[in-house]
Amino acid sequence: MWQSARVTTTEAIDLLERFRAGKVSREKVLRAFQAAPVANLGFAQVDTHRALRKGFPEVIFGAGKTPEQVVKIAAKLLEHEQSVLVTRVTPEHAKAVRRRFKWAVHHETGRCLTLEKRPLPKRPGTIAVVCAGTSDLPVAEEAAITADIMGNRVVRIADVGVAGVHRLFGRLDTIQAANVIIVVAGMEGALPSVVAGLVSKPVIAVPTSIGYGASFGGLAPLLGMLNSCGSGVTVVNIDNGFGAGYAASQINALAEAAAARRP
Repeated sequence: MWQSARVTTTEAIDLLERFRAGKVSREKVLRAFQAAPVANLGFAQVDTHRALRKGFPEVIFGAGKTPEQVVKIAAKLLEHEQSVLVTRVTPEHAKAVRRRFKWAVHHETGRCLTLEKRPLPKRPGTIAVVCAGTSDLPVAEEAAITADIMGNRVVRIADVGVAGVHRLFGRLDTIQAANVIIVVAGMEGALPSVVAGLVSKPVIAVPTSIGYGASFGGLAPLLGMLNSCGSGVTVVNIDNGFGAGYAASQINALAEAAAARRP
């Protein structure tokens, strides 16, 4: 099995342990790590070492891909991976993937597909996904699904925008207990600044394209978040729930590693 170019993190650890125990030759170890970590599908070059470098496999961005392309990429990843995430999917994508993999889960609100042979164990600590309005839920769900499949406990808090800020205060204990807070908002994008002033944890702000004309498709909340007076606010691109969920997972993983090193 070690002659394959596709080595997952689990396989790499097992391989190195077997080498240390004298059960695998040095040549097999070298072959496993030196081979090009790419599966050429013609229309896609699948990065089969992404999990080894990043801790999670390559994520499939469904927009612009045909259902057949998404199925083939997912199938290639699942040859060696336990989990696959597909974002920005259409019902046609979901139908094609579920025809091939009946156990795939279609998250309609978040426009995602998750395929898990064996879910990752959940690390300690939580990631809070705070959503300003119900209209922002598709982006918030994308963030929550991303963080969840990457092995995090996710708490969802919806419809607590600044038009009724007292709703936020009722969930403040939960938000303050999280290791990372993702705040999703459209319109003027004020909610991340409010949250940042109430917590001591990193805040990842996600502007959405929800709003009226002068929102300029999310540009107004993006600029508002970039100019936040709240300390500790990092901003991702408009509607980029995936990017926020991924970054939050990496931060939470660092928190877990730091806690493990404490005496």
